[in-house]
Amino acid sequence: MALHSTALSFSCVSLNSQVSGLPNRLLGPSSFHRRCSVKSKAAVFSSKSEASFPRFRVQGKAFENNNGTVEKDDSSNLVVCFGEMLIDFVPTASGLSLAEAPAFKKAPGGAPANVAVGIARLGGASAFIGKVGEDEFGYMLADILRQNNVNNEGMRFDPGARTALAFVTLRKDGEREFMFYRNPSADMLFEVSELDLELIKKAKIFHYGSISLITEPCKSAHIAATIAAKEAGVILSYDPNLRLPLWPSAESARQGILSIWNTADIIKVSEEEICFLTNGEDPYDDNVVRKLYHPNLRLLLVTEGQEGCRYYTKEFSGSVEGLKVESVDTTGAGDAFVAGVLSQLAVDTSLLQDETRLRDALRFANACGALTVTERGAIPALPTRETVLDALLKSVS
Repeated sequence: MALHSTALSFSCVSLNSQVSGLPNRLLGPSSFHRRCSVKSKAAVFSSKSEASFPRFRVQGKAFENNNGTVEKDDSSNLVVCFGEMLIDFVPTASGLSLAEAPAFKKAPGGAPANVAVGIARLGGASAFIGKVGEDEFGYMLADILRQNNVNNEGMRFDPGARTALAFVTLRKDGEREFMFYRNPSADMLFEVSELDLELIKKAKIFHYGSISLITEPCKSAHIAATIAAKEAGVILSYDPNLRLPLWPSAESARQGILSIWNTADIIKVSEEEICFLTNGEDPYDDNVVRKLYHPNLRLLLVTEGQEGCRYYTKEFSGSVEGLKVESVDTTGAGDAFVAGVLSQLAVDTSLLQDETRLRDALRFANACGALTVTERGAIPALPTRETVLDALLKSVS
């Protein structure tokens, strides 16, 4: 169902709906779930007590300059995130449809922005590049980045388009239900000329998803940004973050996601995304996963929700279990995991050659994801470094 007005439109879909042209990261994988034999993902993360406590590093502190943007005192460890930022509206009560929800809590979100804030919460240096509307929500999002010590100098405001909005709920039957407002949203209208190339070139890691590849002009801006980063020797981090109803078709989604696959140095995928990208093959078969490992890839990560994650490099592979928690809202858990990984790699990329230390970093990242599901919303729920370390200490005590 789609209703249109002169200013904006909204669409209401559930997880197995087919809807095209929507701008939001929150749409879950669609009808391909029915073709893939994938374990159900519970909203609880499992735990494995380990005798050794991991070694973690932290990046430089952030400070605010005179014009209100946030800078870092250690830009050599900077992670720049490119893509969408929006407002999620989450019901104040669980297990209800959107129509039944008594009220909604607004929460800033958008996968790349979640990662940027997640890194800053963990003590890292991060920046966000994206576009919002020149409206109250857009200014609110820019201020939230500033408050969370994320460099927002690459953020742009569109006077002719609104900031994207999304309503999301988890129903009693386990399906997520969404409603989106856009026609189009500002994040889709990012121009190549609006890129802060200098900010991108000074990053240690440049992180992005696939939603910014769906429509022009943002697609061209995305490609130009990754080229600039690659030429500058920046590490490229890719989380496809499949949202099938946003694409014109399943095949266009598959082609679009894989079109930039071989340029990334680090890729994080879910088991559902492996199933989708391999046309229904078993995502738990290492031989299937290895098909997605291109010659220049340095690290492939597979998140498995309750099971933790798997990791693959040219030299070694394995799995790391997660942290047991009571779940309230799973929104943003994957982004928190990515933030946990990148916050460690930005400080020390030699982790990629040391399996023991990489496993420590992944255990830290799993805890970041687990703690995020204990609160509603994405950005509001992202944990601090101290919270994560405390949870890890308790898990081995």
